[in-house]
Amino acid sequence: MTPAEPGADGAGRANEFHWTSASCSHPGRVREVNEDACLEQPHCKVWAVADGMGGHALGEFASRLAIRSLMDLVDPTKAAASLQAIVATADERLQQTNRRLRAEAARRDVPIIGTTIAVLLAAGRHGACVWAGDSRIYRFRAGRLQQITRDHSQLEAVRSQHVGTSDDTLVRPPPNVITRAIGGDEALELDSVTLDVLDGDLFLLCSDGLSNEVSEVAIAQALLHGGCKLACQTLLDLALERGAHDNVTAVVVRADDLSSPDRTTPHPVLNPHSL
Repeated sequence: MTPAEPGADGAGRANEFHWTSASCSHPGRVREVNEDACLEQPHCKVWAVADGMGGHALGEFASRLAIRSLMDLVDPTKAAASLQAIVATADERLQQTNRRLRAEAARRDVPIIGTTIAVLLAAGRHGACVWAGDSRIYRFRAGRLQQITRDHSQLEAVRSQHVGTSDDTLVRPPPNVITRAIGGDEALELDSVTLDVLDGDLFLLCSDGLSNEVSEVAIAQALLHGGCKLACQTLLDLALERGAHDNVTAVVVRADDLSSPDRTTPHPVLNPHSL
């Protein structure tokens, strides 16, 4: 895992953002069990989405175990830790979860009990994304949607080997086959990236049940007006309208700069061609 760069320590009002968020999760229109789970802790600046796998409720067990491991990651009553330290602790917790899921799969004599994970962390004026699998994190800034994470999937591996080639001409692997997951291998490899945070930034964490059903243009339009709760509900409704063939989970997060002199600047008009 690539270490995160140290961010601001969060001390002082000038270095802080006001974070708000909303989340929703739905089994979809095909699955009976919701094997997704999510975490929404704006007071701790920790958000996560997990998409479990294993069948017979084992995926549900895996995703919830991963989410529970992150619940007390940050103690808001104590002095703010550096972003690098928070990322390191998250990595340690998820490695422990990986070992527990591997042991549970061996005990039950099943091939895998696993889950994807996508985590957004923040401290001061910086954020960090940590992930394994194909659950995604997007950032919406100045009318433009950017996928921050890169799917750990066979499809993404094929795309990376054929940069510039249209998807229509690729020999496509089976859909939704991921190459990394918590519980998938003895050694869990997580990816991470640090990023700056600007006033009005919106982040979307979602399972593939959303990203497979809703286009990036539609996602951007849902995020355009900046309200976390409304955006979440709109995205869920869109996925359900499109059939929701898998569980659907979304967490929308907004950062507002407390030191910004003007809180009335509107979002620029969305330009779909910038996506």
